Amino acid sequence: MPLALPGAVLPGNFEIKESKLRGVLSQGMMCSGRELGIGEDHEGLLILSADAPVGRPLREVVESDTMFEVEITPNRPDLLSHLGMARELAALTHLPLRRDPRCTSDTPQRPSAEVSIADLAGCPFYTARRIRGVSVGPSPDWLQRKLQSIGLRPINNIVDITNFVLMEMGQPLHAFDAAKLHGGINVRRAAEGEKFTALDAKEYTLDAGDLVIADAQSAVAIAGVMGGAHSGVTETTTDIVLESAYFQTTTVRRTSRRLGLVSDSSYRFERGVDAHQVAGASALAVQLILEIAGGTADAELLTAGSVPPPPAAVTLDNARCRALLGAEISDDGIAGILRALGLTDSPAGWQPPTWRLDLPRPVDLIEEVARVYGIAKLPAAGAALFATASAADGFYDFRMALRQGLAARGLWEAQTIKLISTAQLADVLGTNPAPLAPLPLKNPLSDDHTQMRPSLLPGLLATAAHNVRMGAPALRFFEMGTVFSRTPDDKPVEKDALGILLSGPAGAASWNLKEPALAELHDLRSLVEALCPGAQVKLKPVKHAALVIAATVQVNGKSVGLAGRLWPARERALAARQPVFVAELDTAALQKAVTRETKFEELPRFPGISRDVALEVTADVPHAKFEDFFAGVKEPLYTGAALFDVFTLGAGRKSVAWRIQYRETARTLESAEVDAAHARVLDALKKALPVSVR
Repeated sequence: MPLALPGAVLPGNFEIKESKLRGVLSQGMMCSGRELGIGEDHEGLLILSADAPVGRPLREVVESDTMFEVEITPNRPDLLSHLGMARELAALTHLPLRRDPRCTSDTPQRPSAEVSIADLAGCPFYTARRIRGVSVGPSPDWLQRKLQSIGLRPINNIVDITNFVLMEMGQPLHAFDAAKLHGGINVRRAAEGEKFTALDAKEYTLDAGDLVIADAQSAVAIAGVMGGAHSGVTETTTDIVLESAYFQTTTVRRTSRRLGLVSDSSYRFERGVDAHQVAGASALAVQLILEIAGGTADAELLTAGSVPPPPAAVTLDNARCRALLGAEISDDGIAGILRALGLTDSPAGWQPPTWRLDLPRPVDLIEEVARVYGIAKLPAAGAALFATASAADGFYDFRMALRQGLAARGLWEAQTIKLISTAQLADVLGTNPAPLAPLPLKNPLSDDHTQMRPSLLPGLLATAAHNVRMGAPALRFFEMGTVFSRTPDDKPVEKDALGILLSGPAGAASWNLKEPALAELHDLRSLVEALCPGAQVKLKPVKHAALVIAATVQVNGKSVGLAGRLWPARERALAARQPVFVAELDTAALQKAVTRETKFEELPRFPGISRDVALEVTADVPHAKFEDFFAGVKEPLYTGAALFDVFTLGAGRKSVAWRIQYRETARTLESAEVDAAHARVLDALKKALPVSVR
């Protein structure tokens, strides 16, 4: 048994120290496989072989492994095995590939009525081989360690061998208990509503699109996905039927996704396996079973269907390859790279190997040449030709300017998923008060992702809720992205939008500012004004189901979106400590509204004069009415007006105070003429709005 002495550090940074246990000094610890990080067994101490020398370092007794974690792209299913990785490394390092001779099969094959395929489109080729008199039990230590090193849990020697071959060659296998099969094997489509209990002990409801392996009574496996619980190999099994087959990718993918059942087998079948190694994988597994579990294998491999033809040959123009890569690679160099990758030269062109289904075009071969030759060796391309700016370039620049402007003003950019749940539709804002028609998914992956988002607000609210839970004192977020809806005739529509969310203090409290100002609706307007310098920005009150206070955002007289405050009930659901204000703008409409000719005026040479006026008005008269009036004043001396005070008078009335500016560009104004101009402005104001001067 392995002993860790004081000072030893076990996985997890656990250091062994001398300590007293029940009054006895402990000067070390006997270890289990899990404590040493070389296994998952934690029920007892690791038992070494009887001839292990006492006092020797453990590394001299237990083989050490170097483990590589490799991320495989979906187009390279041939790399989902040790053999596939060996092929790749041999090609990249220009070293010969050493193959296990047991991976090839010389077993006679015989079509048999015991094995049949009712759906050749879903299963072009199926094989089965019976092995009698096996002894099912724990796998030998070397096999268990191999599986544990790649994260697989040993089960029994038969199942472990099928998993070992799966990882070795990339070919999924399955072993049935022959005594639990009734009659021959038939590969067929499931009956609509057929029930199936898999090896994970869960019951699944199948439909007519699912492919199953069945005996004369019922389904015994979901083809390419998982075997059945009642036909699996157990300690009482003596005879087995070993399955090795090729299943069509889309059939396995559909079933796996629909049932939410993903296995090592389905992961490979749905990406594509080498149909020409089906018999070889079966031969390797049979030999290992005979060596480890004993028994006698039938002399013939029973088959149904036929192996699909190899990939078609691909023609390659070496001159075009060199021109495209910009490197002078000789014809022999190109041929050597392709041969190292397993391709063979034929009169019809380069024949891809059966395990490379991702090389159907000449450009794919050129990519392989570049990859093996070395991207770093390819010369840098010359400067691209000048292209005039397009509308797409201008829109990209405009959106980037918006991002930079909002980030510079202390907002954080959020990036949320484009899919939302049906429940989140209640949070949809949009860029105009009209209701939006959402765009549902035909085959949603989960209940949380059933709709294409028609608005950025659901994602921003989810981001805000997460930050509230994490204790963020203020919420200042924006997001730019695509939103989706549909027209009355059910056609999909997508457009680019900008969402903004503000809540809480605008800055942190400090020694000179104990309580920073809280976010309010006009902060949203200020942000839009800052993003569109020189533009006239207004908020026009409207009604919206998602907002207790809502307004359309108008830029230079054009409506570009909505802004407002969430309902207090929704704010409480978010656990927000302060009111939450949101806006959603149509980015294209905003760009169009601010794209106009810029005009400059000479700085004034003479001072202006202002007059203040307090106006009494009913509380329901919106601020936008005053803005509209002052924007249209025709008085020659008038230059502008600004609101500087508002307070409630009671009885549904309020007082608003405005400072009105007057100036003459050619001379200094006299007080009398300012008074006259001011009187004319007030007369016009009282005619336009129900106000009285206080």
